[in-house]
Amino acid sequence: MNVLIVGANGQIGQHLVNELKEGGQHTPVAFVRKEEQVKAFEDKGVEARLGNLEDSIEKISKTMTDIDAVVFTAGSGGGTGYDKTVLIDLDGAVKTVEAAKSRGIDRFIMVGAFRSDNRRQWVKDMKPYFAAKYYADMWLVNSGLNYTIVRPGNLENAESIGTIAAGEATKKAKVYTIPRVDVAKVIAESLENEATHKKAFDLLTGDDNIKDGLDKL
Repeated sequence: MNVLIVGANGQIGQHLVNELKEGGQHTPVAFVRKEEQVKAFEDKGVEARLGNLEDSIEKISKTMTDIDAVVFTAGSGGGTGYDKTVLIDLDGAVKTVEAAKSRGIDRFIMVGAFRSDNRRQWVKDMKPYFAAKYYADMWLVNSGLNYTIVRPGNLENAESIGTIAAGEATKKAKVYTIPRVDVAKVIAESLENEATHKKAFDLLTGDDNIKDGLDKL
């Protein structure tokens, strides 16, 4: 499959580009918002397309020619205000879902936030962010697309551990972290793993290898 990675220049996005490129089963296509980012990916042999999540659905959809699946890993980042959280994490995600639908792209994977589906678990100082993720996820679930929503715990810049706790297994987890590279590996495995279809799940480092952990969903 040709996989459009929205937010490809982010940390999870870059890991996912590398994972798909090295795996050889799928072709990553980077969605980025700066010309220099396009060149950086092209220099690595990865096709990149220029887009902006604050653009219209129609403009975003133009980046989806010959795309079979979309992965949304974008985020406004911790250094911006909650205005950008609404515009990128919520509205940008919704517009990307609608753009995919307009192109007839059925497979859509969203990177969400750990336990964002439960308001009682929202971190007090980050409630606007969790609300944005909650409603973006809800929009995807109700879109009719073949979705997967991956909600990782605290993200670490660490080497791959390669074992996970997914879904119900996170309730018995001993740690509440996961390396970003392992999130990327989970996304790559999820693309064609039917156990993840029409599923939303929390994700942490755990005891199962990635395929087995996802097969249990």
